[in-house]
Order: sequence, then C-alpha cells, then structure tokens
Amino acid sequence: MILKSTEPLPSDKIYPYAVRLLTGQDYTVARIRQKLAMRQVAGQDIEDTILRLQREGWLDDHRFAARFAESALSSGRYYGVRLRLEMRRRGFTADVVNETLAPLLSESDELSEVRSAAERRSPGFSYSAASDRDKRRMVGFLQRRGFGLSAILRALRADE
Repeated sequence: MILKSTEPLPSDKIYPYAVRLLTGQDYTVARIRQKLAMRQVAGQDIEDTILRLQREGWLDDHRFAARFAESALSSGRYYGVRLRLEMRRRGFTADVVNETLAPLLSESDELSEVRSAAERRSPGFSYSAASDRDKRRMVGFLQRRGFGLSAILRALRADE
C-alpha cells in the first residue's frame, strides 16, 4: 500500500506541486485547496497559489465543468439530477453547475437520451415484450443515470 505524502511543503515548492497535480488531470478549486491543506500549506499561501493558477490558466472550474458535463452526457454515464449530484460531489459550486448545465440540458432531448441509453444497455429492448423483472431492471438502470421516471416511461412506452 502506497501512502500519500502529507509532509509540509516548503513555500517555494507549493506552486510547482500544484502545477504538477494539474498536468495529470483537472481539479476544481475546492479540490486543489483540499490537496494543499493536506500538505499543511498555510491558508494565505493556498489562496495566493490558487489565484496564480487561475491567472495563468491552469485552474478553471468553468472549463473543467463543461468538459466533465459534455463527457458525461455524450457517454450516457449521467444525466439530469444525477449529473448535478456528481458535479457537486466533485467540488463544483452550485453556480458553476447551473451555468454549465443550463445550455447543455436545454439542447438535449431527454426522451431520445432515454431511448439511446436503453438501446446501449440492452439492444433491441422492447418494453411491451419484456418481463416485469426486465422492465424493473431497465427503469432502475435509467433512474440511476439521472433520468426522471415520467421521461423513462414515456420513452419506453412510445415504442408500443
């Protein structure tokens, strides 16, 4: 088991450490703040580092949120309420989540997204021909992806 270092960072190593984190993957401001706090960096040094990272374009919650949301929607991983929940869990503020998702969700057609997710899950699925067990499993799968029950039932019954 590899333990992560929690040794204090010297002040001249704070910025390079943060940049090194951001070259591997995107982080939210909240997550970078948490990572630096775990390394026992002083509060003012954390804020100064975050401001510098934002000024230089390394750290941008809006850019990261847009990429995350587009990826989640295009892959069918999350939708609607579940997407909002996942974004909040990852440290995006409510404002960033709302600003990011408003245009994306207004452009998409929820019924066609439900049909698409159902087809990816079970090609050729027919709600009318499926057993009660299979119906429950499909509805549960789609609900866990974040679709509303009314949209799921409308989309699945539309094929009847």
